[in-house]
Amino acid sequence: MPTRRDFLMQGAATTAALALPKRLYAATSGFQTLDARTASVQLAPEGYPETDIWGYGGTMPGPQLRLQQGARLQRRFMNELPQASSVHWHGVRLANAMDGVAGLTQPAVEPGQSFDYDFTAPDAGTYWYHAHNRSTEQVARGLYGALIVEESEPPDLDREEVLILDDWLLDPETAQIDPDFTSRHDRSHAGRRGNFIATNGRHDLSLEVRQHERLRLRLINAANARIFVLSLQGMEGWTVALDGMPLPRPEPLAEALVLGPGQRADLIVDVTAAPDETAHLVRLEDQEAASQVAFPVTGLASAARRDAPDALPPNPGMEVTGLDDARAVRLDMQGGAMGRLESAILNGEKKSFRELVDANQFWSFNGTIGMTDAPLVDVEKGETVKLQIYNDTSFPHAMHLHGLHFREIGEDGRLGPLRDTILMFGGQTRTIGFVADNPGDWLFHCHMLSHAASGMMTWMKVI
Repeated sequence: MPTRRDFLMQGAATTAALALPKRLYAATSGFQTLDARTASVQLAPEGYPETDIWGYGGTMPGPQLRLQQGARLQRRFMNELPQASSVHWHGVRLANAMDGVAGLTQPAVEPGQSFDYDFTAPDAGTYWYHAHNRSTEQVARGLYGALIVEESEPPDLDREEVLILDDWLLDPETAQIDPDFTSRHDRSHAGRRGNFIATNGRHDLSLEVRQHERLRLRLINAANARIFVLSLQGMEGWTVALDGMPLPRPEPLAEALVLGPGQRADLIVDVTAAPDETAHLVRLEDQEAASQVAFPVTGLASAARRDAPDALPPNPGMEVTGLDDARAVRLDMQGGAMGRLESAILNGEKKSFRELVDANQFWSFNGTIGMTDAPLVDVEKGETVKLQIYNDTSFPHAMHLHGLHFREIGEDGRLGPLRDTILMFGGQTRTIGFVADNPGDWLFHCHMLSHAASGMMTWMKVI
């Protein structure tokens, strides 16, 4: 078995020791194929060449997977890529063996081989799936899709739209994806940020609506590093869920919604713009506003608006109890450009920052670069953990916890919404609490994927 240190770099080549048999589990009639393969899509505007991507089913984004809460998902992942890969089901509280983290919960799936993912989705909500081997490259090439788990009692809506937000780093002449996935600048600064921004693989996505129509917008930030700051124009709405988990009551979206990489938000919105006008999901950036998605208003859905929506039904096990007696854990983030990291442990040896730069490794957790043999914390099932995180860097980090959800603990002791990814800005200290109710080895890493590849990964063990 590989050690945790073998998992240090997602960009490292998969060793022969991790080779898989052609089929890891016996086939059953319930499995459908989810294949990853190369393809070409018209990503840039007409007139540019098609862009070569890697996509599930050869599409961008991958097939939208839908199932009812409590239903079983069975997919045979077939790897037709030139690299080993795996599939992570982001935000789903599933069995550890199905989490899809190459080198931690399973070996990477070699080209031409397969892996059967088989799990029950316990929580309704907006989730997504994406590659989790050499993720900086594979997600940037297009390996992701939406996973929607539907409530047994859907809210009062006219329709819903799943909107996957992403940016792409393209050559402006050829429209091909920039192949430098190990850029020192990206790794040591804000991460790999694209020059071409899209929704559902389109730069000009436009969805016709009617005045007073009520929509559910399921927003997913699939970007490698970009933080999306969003607002509504010609629509009024409420946030009803974050990271798949329902809020106790709908919150009016009066200010901008901030989504870090890996985060999701469910909005219920009413179209207020008049017929022949255009409403927008607006992206705010560098004190400028741009349309992320346009909603041309083609008619009238009803004479008047509905009342404010009801809250979504809660998912099971959303409480975080036992905080007074919780296990206290500390995580200090250091490194990156303009940081104060002088040295750190890399592959079991103390290295100067200059040596870390030469190794293209820039970030540390508690003085160590990347995965360690021992977990950050080793807890028994049902134990409560209070994790204090200090971002002693100059950059934001979207910290994602696999297999579990947490609540932020405010300075006044109040608990924030249940989430699986927390966006932390430079200099911040934040504390999260969670009940370790799902056994297994769970990754905790920055979802700015270049940061994860250059040191920002650790893990927790629940026994």
